[in-house]
Amino acid sequence: MGTDLDIILRKYKQGKREDLIPLLQEIQDDLGYLSEEAIVKTGRFLGLSTTKIYGLATFYDRFRFFPSGKIQIRICHGTSCFLNGSQTIINKIKEETGVMPGQTTRDGNFSYEIVSCMGGCCNGPVINVNGQYHTHIKAEQLPELIKRLKYVIEND
Repeated sequence: MGTDLDIILRKYKQGKREDLIPLLQEIQDDLGYLSEEAIVKTGRFLGLSTTKIYGLATFYDRFRFFPSGKIQIRICHGTSCFLNGSQTIINKIKEETGVMPGQTTRDGNFSYEIVSCMGGCCNGPVINVNGQYHTHIKAEQLPELIKRLKYVIEND
């Protein structure tokens, strides 16, 4: 990892705290998540404690601290999706993958996260699978969807 992180850090001026969020966003865009090493190096670079950086990064639900799976599922849990049954979708994905939101399966194939709104309120519940939106999702559709996604991974 060292070289890419060093290249990103060099783009920012030493000690400019206002660069922290854009810097963390760029690191995550490049690495896929914020590793412990990235947070420690960023702290040293900006003169901030890792505690402050973790505190800020955990405040925003956009930042991840573990690598995502090959298949990344985002479940909308905003008010409209919640009223249309997003909790049953979350429960079914948890059952099908065996992991909690924010985690990745041991084989590295699946990860999922809950987000507050995807802007598809009249089409809920909404999920996003690797950038592709699925609307009006029902829990009974998920086993087949996950089975198809596993097939794609295994035959890729």
